[in-house]
Amino acid sequence: MASTDPRALHENIPVPGDGLDAARMPGHWLLARLGKRVLRPGGLELTQWMLDNLELGPDDRVVELAAGLGATARLTLARNPGSYTAVDRDPVAVAGLGTLTAPGATEVAAVRADAADTGLPSGSVTVVYGEAMLTMQPEPAKRRIMREAHRLLADTGGRYAIHELCLLPEDLDPDHGAEIVKDLGEAIHVGARPLTPRGWVGLLASEGFTVTARWRAPMALLEPRRLIADEGVAHAARIAGRAMRDSAARRRALEMRRVFQRHQAHLGAISIIAAPILSNR
Repeated sequence: MASTDPRALHENIPVPGDGLDAARMPGHWLLARLGKRVLRPGGLELTQWMLDNLELGPDDRVVELAAGLGATARLTLARNPGSYTAVDRDPVAVAGLGTLTAPGATEVAAVRADAADTGLPSGSVTVVYGEAMLTMQPEPAKRRIMREAHRLLADTGGRYAIHELCLLPEDLDPDHGAEIVKDLGEAIHVGARPLTPRGWVGLLASEGFTVTARWRAPMALLEPRRLIADEGVAHAARIAGRAMRDSAARRRALEMRRVFQRHQAHLGAISIIAAPILSNR
């Protein structure tokens, strides 16, 4: 039976982007290659808050969008929902997700598809969530993914959750926000487009959701205390050891950390739980 520990490391399973040059690959893939398995802006703490507030039970049918390396999948499976489906467009990620098993009677599946077009039946699930993926999308793509989540959810009892990067404070000067976005993109080699908390709530509302709960956490992805909390002492040490032996990866990781620290007063992580407004269907 596969471990439900989100920090479990499968050394023999390749990660997305494994063959790319460390100087060019997206930041989250670089960190995964070093062995980091928790790649969420609010860490395990905010993910746990999200799952607690989704109140998963045996009658729930769960879909995770952009499930990645399966860290949150293991936490979800430990809560024994009726079914769990991982969706990801990367074939390597889907291959790894396809090896997951549940400790109970949960039906588990992995599907290769885009988060905005899963191919799953309308109204077929009770819970949809995604983490650290909307931030990387321009607004039209953010909206398409939210609409897909709305389409998938059942008419009654449906819940949608996100866990994303956010800009602070609510009235952050737009020019300053644009500077932060530029610096993030240059450091992580992926277009990052975070919103303020009010911006995330407003976007959800405009796509037919009403927010039922939300929580913020510091964005401390590469800080030692968060690294240990998310990965455990022994594995955090292994990640550091790999970085010491790979100079290109070490330079990239340190540059990402410098950018995060430079903008730490204006970067946070947010998780939001929302319910679909039925009149939007």
